[in-house]
Amino acid sequence: NLGMAPGFSVVEFDPDSDTPRDGGDGGDQGDFIPLVGSAYVHKLSDRLRLGFGAFSVSGAALDPNNGWTGRSQVTDLTLFSLTMAPTVAVRVTDWLSIGAGPAITYATLDWDLSVPVGRRGREVDVTLDDLDDWAVAALVGVMIEPSEKVRFGVVYQSKTDLELEGDTDGDLADLTGSKDIEVDLPLAHAIRADLRWQATNSLAFSVGGAYEFWDVLDDTDVQLGDVRSEVTLGFQDSWKLRGGVHYQINEAWMVQTGLSYDSSAIKDKSRTAALPIDEQWRWGIGGTYDWSEHTTIGFGFEYVNLGSSDIDNGGLKGDYDRNDIFFFMLNLNFASLPWDGALSF
Repeated sequence: NLGMAPGFSVVEFDPDSDTPRDGGDGGDQGDFIPLVGSAYVHKLSDRLRLGFGAFSVSGAALDPNNGWTGRSQVTDLTLFSLTMAPTVAVRVTDWLSIGAGPAITYATLDWDLSVPVGRRGREVDVTLDDLDDWAVAALVGVMIEPSEKVRFGVVYQSKTDLELEGDTDGDLADLTGSKDIEVDLPLAHAIRADLRWQATNSLAFSVGGAYEFWDVLDDTDVQLGDVRSEVTLGFQDSWKLRGGVHYQINEAWMVQTGLSYDSSAIKDKSRTAALPIDEQWRWGIGGTYDWSEHTTIGFGFEYVNLGSSDIDNGGLKGDYDRNDIFFFMLNLNFASLPWDGALSF
């Protein structure tokens, strides 16, 4: 399977009249978000498979206008991560399968802001440039098939301990005398479960949920030169519910749609303009077309609403009139390759 899902966001902030700093609303702060995904499954025997997946697990991009009222929290931000997961799966019985493997994640962060210092509030430009790191987590999954029409799966992913390292540029490096910076950025460990029911030959339903332990990022360590300090980010555990419908129109065409809800992973009192995340609603629609015996084309659209994301802290007050992302998905699924193997999404 080869896939991509480029995203385009619309992020518009509405500052309160008593927001602490002067400046505009930042205009449309949204930017392009590149997401990709690919997977390969190789059949070793009737009961043993090897797999490899590569996919983006997160992405963010904000680019407000210069001089906006929230510039002490962000003037430009790009966060991207890519996870590669080699796995092995065994069909233990006719109804039970188990799989496991490492999840190898690469993440990179660029973050610019303008921070007031001293009694006069002189603004200091802070640039965190090309912070990145590699980290490994564990993936373990179980799939149960009590009948030909029902399939239930559970996946556990352990915490990903990223320690992003890079340079600081601009005024901050001059003030501190050091350019080296390290930011601990652990990603949540999580439990995810899904159930699929093939109600008829043409109609199937799916439901799922997840619990993600984001409290590991409530406080984090930041080291600038030889000085190490603890910073409160205010993350909290979150949960997800989702459901979908799949309908086979004919032998070639299948359409599908679904809706999901995520609770906020950030405490309201801790939210900043660099992380304008609230509770999230997602709606998607798409389909697949069997182009040939061995090739299927998939396509879809997903709308994500990140909530009003109210902000009320010492540097900024207001909420978001628009906080939306639009993803356009396209993938190619090959049933077989010149060598013994198969691809799956």
